[in-house]
Amino acid sequence: MSDSISNPVWTTCKDAAGIAGNIFAFGLFVSPIPTYRRIIRNRSTEQFSGLPYIYALMNCLICMWYGTPLVSADNLLLVTVNSFGAVFQLAYTILFIIYAERRIKVRTLVLLLAVLSLFAIIAVGSLQISDRMIRWILVGSLTVVSLISMFASPLFIINLVIQTKSVEFMPFYLSLSTFLMSTSFLLYGLLNFDAFVYVPNGIGTILGIIQLTLYFHFKKKSTQDSMEPLIVSHA
Repeated sequence: MSDSISNPVWTTCKDAAGIAGNIFAFGLFVSPIPTYRRIIRNRSTEQFSGLPYIYALMNCLICMWYGTPLVSADNLLLVTVNSFGAVFQLAYTILFIIYAERRIKVRTLVLLLAVLSLFAIIAVGSLQISDRMIRWILVGSLTVVSLISMFASPLFIINLVIQTKSVEFMPFYLSLSTFLMSTSFLLYGLLNFDAFVYVPNGIGTILGIIQLTLYFHFKKKSTQDSMEPLIVSHA
């Protein structure tokens, strides 16, 4: 295994996969911008929820911490992607708090402080573990749970698409970006022999394939239906 990691070609392929994952993840990070343009323009969060951004912030912070040299080795590209992600999610959350009504503003602020406090406990607490292997396993396990929970969140949308036979609520480019990012980090984790990276991203890749398959199936079906001639019966 060490011979493979030290191989220049192997390292180049691993870095290429990680860089690709960073690029595709950036597409996900900027996807809420149109929503926030609307929020800022209307000076109201309307019916939008701030919970996805709070949860995404927690996920980015945990994954960023796992990627640091204090926890795992040779995972710098995890640090970069999740650092950018944490900045974006924090900015989205702060904007949400600014434009939300008072009751939701207070609740979101409390949740934000809870997330930051929990991350501080995880970071400081893990540093108290002198055994690097145990620290790696502990934080890595938290990373897997966090990532799988994040990738499992579209299951509701998948169920909705099947029930309604419509892809209206499953944006294509968001599904595509998620699939490409998951696949990139699946390869990155495999090439880095890191199960805490490739296992959750493998699950994300499978869910991404399911989403894209459903999208093309129901998109094609709706297109075919719209092309059928209208038959008016006068019987």
